[in-house]
Amino acid sequence: MEIRQLKYFLKVAETLNFSEASRKLYITQSTLSQQISHLEQEIGLPLFERNSHEVYLTEAGKELLPYAQNAVNCTMACVDHMNDLKEMLTGELNIGVTYSFSNIMAETLIAFLHAYPHVKLNIQYRSMQELMDGLKKRELDLVLAFKPIKTDKAIDSRAIFSNRLAAIVNENHPLARLSSIRLSELERYDLILPCKGLQARNAFDYLIEGKDLDFKIMVEVNNVNIIFDLLHRSNLVTVLSESTTILEKGMRAIPIDAADNEMDGCIHILKDAYMKNSAQEFIRMLSQSTSILANFALKDILR
Repeated sequence: MEIRQLKYFLKVAETLNFSEASRKLYITQSTLSQQISHLEQEIGLPLFERNSHEVYLTEAGKELLPYAQNAVNCTMACVDHMNDLKEMLTGELNIGVTYSFSNIMAETLIAFLHAYPHVKLNIQYRSMQELMDGLKKRELDLVLAFKPIKTDKAIDSRAIFSNRLAAIVNENHPLARLSSIRLSELERYDLILPCKGLQARNAFDYLIEGKDLDFKIMVEVNNVNIIFDLLHRSNLVTVLSESTTILEKGMRAIPIDAADNEMDGCIHILKDAYMKNSAQEFIRMLSQSTSILANFALKDILR
């Protein structure tokens, strides 16, 4: 049984399509089929049920899946460790970021690029669920996002600052002068909200769950930059984390006065996985960045 064969098996299990899996693996379909056949012969059981249109995992395939993933993860961790020992801070660093962390991370990105010009940074902006899935598949080395409502045993979430949900408006909006706002007060205003599935929206929906509130949601958008652009041009109100407005000129964040309105900004890594030196250094720089320190200062001032 070879690691290469297990990687092939995992890709077919993911796609349930030999043609698509071969394209993603950059090998021919005949090579892929042959290697899967060799693996099945060695195991002595079929791993996939095939017909002319569909592919399914057999019982043996389902049982093999977690063991194959663990074996590949361990191998990749070994390779990463050896490369770091040999080359130190070179190679690539894959970072996943939710939209709310864009401004917080910008300063650290620039500083890291100046300090380590030989490390290529691959940045992916996605929804929280997509990023966590990418982290578990080892497509990402770390994720910057708020702490999820439901924890995942496979992921270690390390808080670097605390935050709150806030009503965000332009500085000329009637709400801009307030120091806090109740959820019921938001019923009076036209809202533009992040789409369902995005982290701030998940937190907002959790906050209002079970409450008899009727909001006027005029627009839903999956991009924070578009939300800010519309806020600048209108009297719409959005709900995001306070930290989203860092470095965003002309915006005011009015904390929402509600129980359980805490959002921990976290660095998420895979438990029991080897962490690259470049990832450790990026986390250190991010934790010490002035934006993060400003969040701590902001939190202390608002208490």
